[in-house]
Amino acid sequence: MANSIAHADFLLESRSARRLYHEYAANMPIIDYHCHLSPALIATNHRFANMQEIWLAGDHYKWRAMRTAGVPEKFITGDAEPWEKFLAWAKTVPKTLRNPLYHWTHLELKRPFGVTELLLNESTAKRIWEECNEKLSHPDFTTQGLLKTMKVEAVCTTDDPIDSLEHHQAYAAQGNTGTKMVPAFRPDKAMAVENPKAFAEYVKALGKAANMMIRDYPGFLKALRKRHDYFHANGCRLSDHGLETTYAADYKEAEIKAAFKKLLAKRPLNEMEVAKFKSAVLFELAVMDHEKGWVQQFHLGALRNNNTRQLTLLGPDTGYDSIGDFEIARPLSRLLNRLDTNDQLAKTIIYNLNPRDNEVMATMIGNFQDGTVAGKLQFGSAWWFLDQLDGMKKQIDALSNMGLLSQFVGMLTDSRSFLSYPRHEYFRRLLCNILGDEMERGLIPSDFALVGTMVQDICYRNAKNYFPFV
Repeated sequence: MANSIAHADFLLESRSARRLYHEYAANMPIIDYHCHLSPALIATNHRFANMQEIWLAGDHYKWRAMRTAGVPEKFITGDAEPWEKFLAWAKTVPKTLRNPLYHWTHLELKRPFGVTELLLNESTAKRIWEECNEKLSHPDFTTQGLLKTMKVEAVCTTDDPIDSLEHHQAYAAQGNTGTKMVPAFRPDKAMAVENPKAFAEYVKALGKAANMMIRDYPGFLKALRKRHDYFHANGCRLSDHGLETTYAADYKEAEIKAAFKKLLAKRPLNEMEVAKFKSAVLFELAVMDHEKGWVQQFHLGALRNNNTRQLTLLGPDTGYDSIGDFEIARPLSRLLNRLDTNDQLAKTIIYNLNPRDNEVMATMIGNFQDGTVAGKLQFGSAWWFLDQLDGMKKQIDALSNMGLLSQFVGMLTDSRSFLSYPRHEYFRRLLCNILGDEMERGLIPSDFALVGTMVQDICYRNAKNYFPFV
Protein backbone atom coordinates (compact mmCIF):
# COMPACT_ATOMS: atom_id res chain seq x y z
CA MET A 1 0.00 0.00 0.00
CA ALA A 2 1.52 3.31 -1.06
CA ASN A 3 2.33 5.69 1.76
CA SER A 4 0.74 8.98 0.67
CA ILE A 5 2.08 10.74 3.77
CA ALA A 6 5.75 10.24 2.93
CA HIS A 7 5.85 11.64 -0.60
CA ALA A 8 8.12 14.54 -1.44
CA ASP A 9 5.38 17.16 -1.79
CA PHE A 10 3.28 16.26 1.26
CA LEU A 11 1.38 19.38 2.46
CA LEU A 12 2.82 21.48 -0.39
CA GLU A 13 -0.23 22.53 -2.38
CA SER A 14 1.27 24.97 -4.88
CA ARG A 15 4.32 25.31 -7.08
CA SER A 16 5.55 28.19 -4.95
CA ALA A 17 5.16 26.16 -1.76
CA ARG A 18 7.09 23.29 -3.26
CA ARG A 19 9.91 25.55 -4.37
CA LEU A 20 10.11 27.28 -0.98
CA TYR A 21 10.31 23.99 0.85
CA HIS A 22 12.69 22.07 -1.40
CA GLU A 23 15.04 24.94 -2.23
CA TYR A 24 15.01 26.89 1.03
CA ALA A 25 13.65 24.97 4.02
CA ALA A 26 14.31 21.27 3.67
CA ASN A 27 18.05 21.21 4.24
CA MET A 28 18.36 23.79 7.00
CA PRO A 29 19.93 22.54 10.26
CA ILE A 30 17.85 22.21 13.42
CA ILE A 31 18.35 24.05 16.69
CA ASP A 32 16.21 22.17 19.20
CA TYR A 33 16.04 24.70 21.99
CA HIS A 34 13.48 22.81 24.10
CA CYS A 35 13.08 19.08 24.47
CA HIS A 36 12.97 16.33 27.06
CA LEU A 37 15.56 13.97 25.60
CA SER A 38 17.70 12.05 28.07
CA PRO A 39 21.21 13.51 28.49
CA ALA A 40 22.39 10.09 29.65
CA LEU A 41 21.23 8.41 26.45
CA ILE A 42 22.96 11.08 24.36
CA ALA A 43 26.22 10.98 26.33
CA THR A 44 26.44 7.18 26.22
CA ASN A 45 25.49 7.09 22.52
CA HIS A 46 22.75 4.63 23.39
CA ARG A 47 21.73 1.96 20.89
CA PHE A 48 18.04 1.06 21.06
CA ALA A 49 17.08 -2.60 21.25
CA ASN A 50 13.94 -2.36 19.14
CA MET A 51 11.21 -0.08 17.82
CA GLN A 52 9.18 -0.32 21.00
CA GLU A 53 12.01 1.15 23.05
CA ILE A 54 12.86 3.99 20.68
CA TRP A 55 9.33 4.83 19.53
CA LEU A 56 6.73 3.90 22.13
CA ALA A 57 8.41 4.01 25.54
CA GLY A 58 7.61 7.34 27.22
CA ASP A 59 5.43 8.69 24.39
CA HIS A 60 2.25 9.78 26.14
CA TYR A 61 0.79 11.11 22.86
CA LYS A 62 0.63 7.53 21.58
CA TRP A 63 -0.47 6.19 24.96
CA ARG A 64 -3.52 8.47 25.06
CA ALA A 65 -4.57 7.36 21.59
CA MET A 66 -4.14 3.68 22.43
CA ARG A 67 -6.25 3.99 25.57
CA THR A 68 -8.96 5.79 23.60
CA ALA A 69 -8.88 2.96 21.04
CA GLY A 70 -9.52 0.42 23.80
CA VAL A 71 -6.01 -0.99 24.16
CA PRO A 72 -5.42 -2.50 27.63
CA GLU A 73 -2.73 -0.82 29.73
CA LYS A 74 -0.69 -4.03 29.63
CA PHE A 75 0.18 -3.21 26.01
CA ILE A 76 0.92 0.46 26.72
CA THR A 77 2.90 0.83 29.94
CA GLY A 78 2.52 -2.71 31.26
CA ASP A 79 4.56 -5.91 31.05
CA ALA A 80 3.67 -7.05 27.54
CA GLU A 81 6.56 -7.99 25.25
CA PRO A 82 8.01 -5.24 23.04
CA TRP A 83 6.59 -6.81 19.86
CA GLU A 84 3.15 -7.05 21.44
CA LYS A 85 3.24 -3.35 22.32
CA PHE A 86 4.37 -2.43 18.82
CA LEU A 87 1.59 -4.52 17.30
CA ALA A 88 -0.96 -2.85 19.57
CA TRP A 89 0.25 0.52 18.30
CA ALA A 90 0.15 -0.65 14.68
CA LYS A 91 -3.48 -1.70 15.15
CA THR A 92 -4.23 1.72 16.61
CA VAL A 93 -2.62 3.81 13.86
CA PRO A 94 -5.45 3.46 11.28
CA LYS A 95 -7.83 4.76 13.96
CA THR A 96 -5.80 7.97 14.32
CA LEU A 97 -6.87 9.49 10.97
CA ARG A 98 -7.13 13.30 11.34
CA ASN A 99 -5.08 13.16 14.53
CA PRO A 100 -1.52 14.49 14.03
CA LEU A 101 -0.25 11.12 15.22
CA TYR A 102 -1.12 9.67 11.82
CA HIS A 103 1.09 12.20 10.05
CA TRP A 104 3.87 12.01 12.64
CA THR A 105 3.92 8.22 12.54
CA HIS A 106 4.54 8.04 8.82
CA LEU A 107 6.94 10.96 8.69
CA GLU A 108 8.97 9.28 11.44
CA LEU A 109 9.00 6.01 9.51
CA LYS A 110 10.18 7.91 6.44
CA ARG A 111 12.96 9.68 8.34
CA PRO A 112 15.21 8.12 9.35
CA PHE A 113 14.05 4.58 8.45
CA GLY A 114 13.26 5.14 4.79
CA VAL A 115 9.83 3.50 4.99
CA THR A 116 7.93 5.29 2.22
CA GLU A 117 5.82 2.61 0.56
CA LEU A 118 3.90 1.24 3.54
CA LEU A 119 1.25 2.59 5.87
CA LEU A 120 1.52 1.18 9.37
CA ASN A 121 -1.33 -1.14 10.31
CA GLU A 122 -1.83 -4.66 11.59
CA SER A 123 -0.93 -6.29 8.27
CA THR A 124 2.28 -4.30 7.71
CA ALA A 125 3.43 -4.28 11.34
CA LYS A 126 5.69 -7.34 11.18
CA ARG A 127 7.53 -6.20 8.07
CA ILE A 128 8.06 -2.67 9.42
CA TRP A 129 9.10 -4.05 12.82
CA GLU A 130 11.76 -6.28 11.27
CA GLU A 131 13.06 -3.74 8.74
CA CYS A 132 13.37 -0.94 11.29
CA ASN A 133 14.81 -3.16 14.03
CA GLU A 134 17.55 -4.25 11.63
CA LYS A 135 18.46 -0.62 10.94
CA LEU A 136 18.68 0.14 14.66
CA SER A 137 21.86 -1.94 14.73
CA HIS A 138 23.61 0.54 12.41
CA PRO A 139 25.81 3.36 13.78
CA ASP A 140 23.56 6.02 12.23
CA PHE A 141 20.74 4.91 14.56
CA THR A 142 22.41 5.44 17.90
CA THR A 143 21.31 8.53 19.78
CA GLN A 144 24.24 10.58 18.52
CA GLY A 145 23.89 9.09 15.05
CA LEU A 146 20.24 10.10 14.86
CA LEU A 147 21.00 13.66 15.94
CA LYS A 148 23.63 13.89 13.22
CA THR A 149 21.36 12.35 10.60
CA MET A 150 18.61 14.87 11.39
CA LYS A 151 21.09 17.78 11.22
CA VAL A 152 20.53 18.81 14.83
CA GLU A 153 23.11 21.51 15.47
CA ALA A 154 22.18 22.04 19.12
CA VAL A 155 19.87 20.28 21.57
CA CYS A 156 18.74 21.74 24.90
CA THR A 157 17.70 19.21 27.50
CA THR A 158 15.45 20.01 30.48
CA ASP A 159 17.22 19.76 33.82
CA ASP A 160 16.34 20.32 37.46
CA PRO A 161 18.58 22.67 39.48
CA ILE A 162 19.72 19.70 41.60
CA ASP A 163 20.91 17.70 38.57
CA SER A 164 24.64 16.99 38.57
CA LEU A 165 24.97 17.60 34.80
CA GLU A 166 27.45 14.73 34.75
CA HIS A 167 26.15 13.52 31.40
CA HIS A 168 26.57 16.96 29.83
CA GLN A 169 30.11 17.02 31.16
CA ALA A 170 30.82 13.53 29.83
CA TYR A 171 29.44 14.42 26.43
CA ALA A 172 31.46 17.64 26.27
CA ALA A 173 34.60 15.68 27.19
CA GLN A 174 34.07 13.48 24.13
CA GLY A 175 34.89 16.47 21.95
CA ASN A 176 31.91 16.02 19.68
CA THR A 177 32.02 18.36 16.71
CA GLY A 178 28.46 17.59 15.61
CA THR A 179 25.48 18.27 17.85
CA LYS A 180 26.01 20.55 20.83
CA MET A 181 24.14 19.46 23.97
CA VAL A 182 23.43 22.09 26.60
CA PRO A 183 21.29 21.98 29.75
CA ALA A 184 18.27 24.18 30.44
CA PHE A 185 17.46 25.23 34.02
CA ARG A 186 13.94 24.01 34.98
CA PRO A 187 13.24 25.07 38.59
CA ASP A 188 9.58 24.02 38.79
CA LYS A 189 10.09 22.04 42.00
CA ALA A 190 11.51 25.14 43.69
CA MET A 191 8.02 26.66 43.32
CA ALA A 192 5.91 23.54 43.92
CA VAL A 193 4.75 24.49 47.41
CA GLU A 194 1.27 22.94 47.29
CA ASN A 195 2.74 19.80 48.87
CA PRO A 196 4.78 21.05 51.86
CA LYS A 197 6.29 17.64 52.63
CA ALA A 198 7.57 17.15 49.09
CA PHE A 199 8.82 20.73 48.99
CA ALA A 200 10.73 20.33 52.26
CA GLU A 201 12.40 17.22 50.86
CA TYR A 202 13.31 19.11 47.72
CA VAL A 203 14.88 21.90 49.78
CA LYS A 204 17.11 19.29 51.43
CA ALA A 205 18.16 17.95 48.04
CA LEU A 206 18.80 21.47 46.77
CA GLY A 207 20.97 22.22 49.78
CA LYS A 208 22.97 19.05 49.20
CA ALA A 209 23.49 19.94 45.53
CA ALA A 210 24.60 23.47 46.52
CA ASN A 211 26.81 22.10 49.31
CA MET A 212 25.12 24.16 52.00
CA MET A 213 22.47 23.94 54.69
CA ILE A 214 19.27 25.82 53.85
CA ARG A 215 17.72 27.22 57.01
CA ASP A 216 15.73 30.21 55.73
CA TYR A 217 14.48 31.97 52.62
CA PRO A 218 17.71 33.94 51.94
CA GLY A 219 19.57 30.63 52.16
CA PHE A 220 17.09 29.09 49.71
CA LEU A 221 17.75 31.87 47.19
CA LYS A 222 21.49 31.54 47.74
CA ALA A 223 21.31 27.83 46.95
CA LEU A 224 19.30 28.47 43.80
CA ARG A 225 21.83 31.08 42.71
CA LYS A 226 24.71 28.68 43.32
CA ARG A 227 23.03 26.10 41.13
CA HIS A 228 22.26 28.79 38.54
CA ASP A 229 25.97 29.66 38.52
CA TYR A 230 26.86 25.97 38.23
CA PHE A 231 24.57 25.50 35.25
CA HIS A 232 26.04 28.59 33.59
CA ALA A 233 29.56 27.21 34.06
CA ASN A 234 28.37 24.06 32.29
CA GLY A 235 27.07 25.86 29.22
CA CYS A 236 23.46 26.55 30.22
CA ARG A 237 22.00 29.67 28.67
CA LEU A 238 18.27 29.02 29.04
CA SER A 239 15.76 28.59 31.81
CA ASP A 240 12.33 27.06 31.44
CA HIS A 241 9.21 27.13 33.59
CA GLY A 242 6.21 24.85 33.28
CA LEU A 243 3.47 26.88 34.98
CA GLU A 244 -0.31 27.06 35.03
CA THR A 245 0.11 30.83 34.73
CA THR A 246 2.74 33.38 35.67
CA TYR A 247 2.73 34.77 39.21
CA ALA A 248 3.05 38.46 40.02
CA ALA A 249 1.24 39.09 43.29
CA ASP A 250 2.46 41.94 45.48
CA TYR A 251 4.44 40.73 48.49
CA LYS A 252 6.71 41.84 51.28
CA GLU A 253 9.98 40.09 52.04
CA ALA A 254 8.84 39.36 55.60
CA GLU A 255 5.81 37.50 54.24
CA ILE A 256 7.98 35.29 52.03
CA LYS A 257 10.38 34.53 54.87
CA ALA A 258 7.46 33.53 57.08
CA ALA A 259 5.96 31.37 54.35
CA PHE A 260 9.26 29.59 53.81
CA LYS A 261 9.53 28.89 57.53
CA LYS A 262 6.09 27.27 57.44
CA LEU A 263 7.11 25.17 54.47
CA LEU A 264 10.24 23.90 56.18
CA ALA A 265 7.99 22.83 59.05
CA LYS A 266 5.85 21.00 56.45
CA ARG A 267 2.85 23.18 57.21
CA PRO A 268 0.55 24.13 54.32
CA LEU A 269 0.27 27.65 52.96
CA ASN A 270 -3.03 29.31 52.24
CA GLU A 271 -3.93 30.35 48.70
CA MET A 272 -2.63 33.90 49.06
CA GLU A 273 0.63 32.73 50.64
CA VAL A 274 1.15 30.32 47.75
CA ALA A 275 0.62 33.08 45.18
CA LYS A 276 3.00 35.45 46.95
CA PHE A 277 5.71 32.83 47.44
CA LYS A 278 5.61 31.77 43.80
CA SER A 279 5.65 35.41 42.70
CA ALA A 280 8.75 36.12 44.79
CA VAL A 281 10.71 33.08 43.63
CA LEU A 282 9.78 33.53 39.97
CA PHE A 283 10.90 37.15 40.06
CA GLU A 284 14.25 36.29 41.66
CA LEU A 285 14.91 33.55 39.11
CA ALA A 286 14.04 35.92 36.25
CA VAL A 287 16.53 38.47 37.60
CA MET A 288 19.23 35.78 37.66
CA ASP A 289 18.48 34.97 34.02
CA HIS A 290 18.82 38.61 33.04
CA GLU A 291 22.09 39.02 34.88
CA LYS A 292 23.66 36.17 32.92
CA GLY A 293 22.16 36.99 29.54
CA TRP A 294 20.04 33.84 29.45
CA VAL A 295 16.79 33.27 27.59
CA GLN A 296 13.83 32.51 29.86
CA GLN A 297 10.91 30.38 28.70
CA PHE A 298 7.40 30.20 30.16
CA HIS A 299 5.24 27.24 29.18
CA LEU A 300 1.79 28.27 30.37
CA GLY A 301 -1.62 26.68 30.64
CA ALA A 302 -1.32 22.94 31.28
CA LEU A 303 -3.74 21.35 33.74
CA ARG A 304 -1.67 18.41 34.88
CA ASN A 305 -2.34 15.07 36.57
CA ASN A 306 -6.11 15.15 36.21
CA ASN A 307 -6.54 11.43 36.91
CA THR A 308 -5.38 10.78 40.47
CA ARG A 309 -5.93 7.03 40.23
CA GLN A 310 -3.61 6.76 37.25
CA LEU A 311 -1.16 9.22 38.80
CA THR A 312 -0.85 6.85 41.75
CA LEU A 313 -0.38 3.85 39.45
CA LEU A 314 1.88 5.30 36.76
CA GLY A 315 3.23 8.63 38.00
CA PRO A 316 3.29 12.00 36.18
CA ASP A 317 3.85 12.57 32.45
CA THR A 318 1.96 9.45 31.44
CA GLY A 319 -0.85 11.00 29.42
CA TYR A 320 -3.31 12.49 31.91
CA ASP A 321 -2.74 16.21 31.36
CA SER A 322 -4.97 18.61 29.42
CA ILE A 323 -5.47 22.22 28.39
CA GLY A 324 -6.34 24.55 31.27
CA ASP A 325 -8.29 27.80 31.34
CA PHE A 326 -6.23 29.93 33.72
CA GLU A 327 -6.03 33.72 33.79
CA ILE A 328 -3.04 34.54 31.63
CA ALA A 329 -2.94 38.16 30.45
CA ARG A 330 -2.98 40.23 33.64
CA PRO A 331 -0.39 38.28 35.70
CA LEU A 332 1.88 37.92 32.67
CA SER A 333 1.74 41.65 32.05
CA ARG A 334 2.49 42.36 35.71
CA LEU A 335 5.51 40.07 35.78
CA LEU A 336 7.02 41.36 32.55
CA ASN A 337 6.42 44.96 33.57
CA ARG A 338 7.89 44.38 37.03
CA LEU A 339 11.07 43.10 35.40
CA ASP A 340 11.16 45.72 32.65
CA THR A 341 10.74 48.61 35.09
CA ASN A 342 14.28 48.11 36.38
CA ASP A 343 15.63 46.89 33.02
CA GLN A 344 15.84 43.31 34.31
CA LEU A 345 13.79 41.61 31.60
CA ALA A 346 15.74 38.88 29.84
CA LYS A 347 15.02 37.60 26.36
CA THR A 348 11.75 35.75 26.86
CA ILE A 349 9.72 33.11 25.03
CA ILE A 350 6.09 32.63 26.06
CA TYR A 351 4.13 29.51 25.06
CA ASN A 352 0.40 29.09 25.55
CA LEU A 353 -1.47 25.78 25.65
CA ASN A 354 -4.97 27.20 25.32
CA PRO A 355 -5.56 28.45 21.75
CA ARG A 356 -7.92 31.13 23.04
CA ASP A 357 -4.76 32.90 24.26
CA ASN A 358 -3.01 33.15 20.87
CA GLU A 359 -3.84 36.81 20.38
CA VAL A 360 -3.08 37.54 24.04
CA MET A 361 0.46 36.25 23.54
CA ALA A 362 0.93 37.84 20.13
CA THR A 363 0.00 41.27 21.47
CA MET A 364 1.66 40.92 24.89
CA ILE A 365 5.14 40.49 23.46
CA GLY A 366 4.83 43.79 21.59
CA ASN A 367 4.47 45.65 24.89
CA PHE A 368 8.04 44.82 25.90
CA GLN A 369 10.08 44.86 22.69
CA ASP A 370 12.74 47.50 23.24
CA GLY A 371 14.84 47.50 20.08
CA THR A 372 17.92 46.08 21.79
CA VAL A 373 17.45 42.59 20.30
CA ALA A 374 15.43 41.51 17.29
CA GLY A 375 12.43 39.63 18.63
CA LYS A 376 13.52 39.99 22.26
CA LEU A 377 10.06 38.82 23.35
CA GLN A 378 8.85 35.76 21.45
CA PHE A 379 5.43 34.16 21.06
CA GLY A 380 6.65 30.58 21.23
CA SER A 381 5.81 27.86 18.78
CA ALA A 382 2.52 25.96 19.04
CA TRP A 383 3.04 23.65 21.99
CA TRP A 384 1.95 20.17 23.10
CA PHE A 385 -1.72 19.76 22.15
CA LEU A 386 -1.31 22.57 19.60
CA ASP A 387 1.71 21.36 17.60
CA GLN A 388 -0.47 20.09 14.76
CA LEU A 389 -1.52 21.71 11.49
CA ASP A 390 -4.45 23.71 12.85
CA GLY A 391 -2.63 24.79 16.01
CA MET A 392 0.56 25.77 14.21
CA LYS A 393 -1.32 27.69 11.54
CA LYS A 394 -3.29 29.64 14.15
CA GLN A 395 -0.10 30.51 16.01
CA ILE A 396 1.58 31.62 12.77
CA ASP A 397 -1.46 33.69 11.79
CA ALA A 398 -1.75 35.40 15.18
CA LEU A 399 1.95 36.25 15.22
CA SER A 400 1.83 37.46 11.63
CA ASN A 401 -1.18 39.71 12.23
CA MET A 402 -0.02 41.25 15.49
CA GLY A 403 3.76 40.94 15.45
CA LEU A 404 6.54 40.08 13.03
CA LEU A 405 6.59 36.49 11.79
CA SER A 406 9.95 37.27 10.19
CA GLN A 407 11.56 37.45 13.67
CA PHE A 408 10.11 34.13 14.93
CA VAL A 409 12.64 31.60 16.30
CA GLY A 410 10.63 28.71 14.88
CA MET A 411 9.88 25.13 15.84
CA LEU A 412 11.08 22.88 18.64
CA THR A 413 10.41 19.21 19.45
CA ASP A 414 9.31 19.32 23.12
CA SER A 415 9.63 15.54 23.01
CA ARG A 416 11.16 12.59 24.85
CA SER A 417 11.65 10.69 21.59
CA PHE A 418 14.72 10.71 19.37
CA LEU A 419 12.38 10.08 16.43
CA SER A 420 10.45 13.35 16.84
CA TYR A 421 12.62 15.52 14.62
CA PRO A 422 10.29 15.18 11.63
CA ARG A 423 8.08 17.61 13.56
CA HIS A 424 10.44 20.28 12.25
CA GLU A 425 9.77 19.02 8.73
CA TYR A 426 6.04 19.11 9.46
CA PHE A 427 6.30 22.73 10.60
CA ARG A 428 8.50 23.73 7.67
CA ARG A 429 6.16 22.19 5.12
CA LEU A 430 3.20 24.02 6.65
CA LEU A 431 5.10 27.33 6.77
CA CYS A 432 6.09 27.01 3.12
CA ASN A 433 2.57 26.06 2.13
CA ILE A 434 1.12 29.15 3.84
CA LEU A 435 3.64 31.51 2.28
CA GLY A 436 3.56 29.81 -1.12
CA ASP A 437 -0.22 30.07 -1.27
CA GLU A 438 -0.06 33.77 -0.44
CA MET A 439 2.61 34.34 -3.10
CA GLU A 440 0.35 32.79 -5.72
CA ARG A 441 -2.66 34.76 -4.53
CA GLY A 442 -0.72 38.01 -4.75
CA LEU A 443 -0.90 38.72 -1.00
CA ILE A 444 2.88 38.80 -0.69
CA PRO A 445 5.47 39.32 -3.46
CA SER A 446 6.34 36.37 -5.67
CA ASP A 447 9.99 37.00 -4.82
CA PHE A 448 11.74 33.79 -3.84
CA ALA A 449 14.89 35.51 -2.65
CA LEU A 450 12.80 37.63 -0.25
CA VAL A 451 10.37 34.97 0.98
CA GLY A 452 12.91 32.15 0.86
CA THR A 453 15.27 34.13 3.08
CA MET A 454 12.46 34.65 5.56
CA VAL A 455 11.72 30.91 5.54
CA GLN A 456 15.35 30.08 6.29
CA ASP A 457 15.46 32.69 9.04
CA ILE A 458 12.42 31.16 10.75
CA CYS A 459 13.64 27.60 10.28
CA TYR A 460 17.16 28.20 11.55
CA ARG A 461 18.94 31.55 11.47
CA ASN A 462 16.70 33.44 13.89
CA ALA A 463 17.23 30.77 16.53
CA LYS A 464 20.96 30.66 15.86
CA ASN A 465 21.19 34.42 16.38
CA TYR A 466 18.82 34.49 19.36
CA PHE A 467 20.26 31.82 21.61
CA PRO A 468 23.66 32.57 23.14
CA PHE A 469 24.86 28.95 23.19
CA VAL A 470 25.44 28.65 19.43
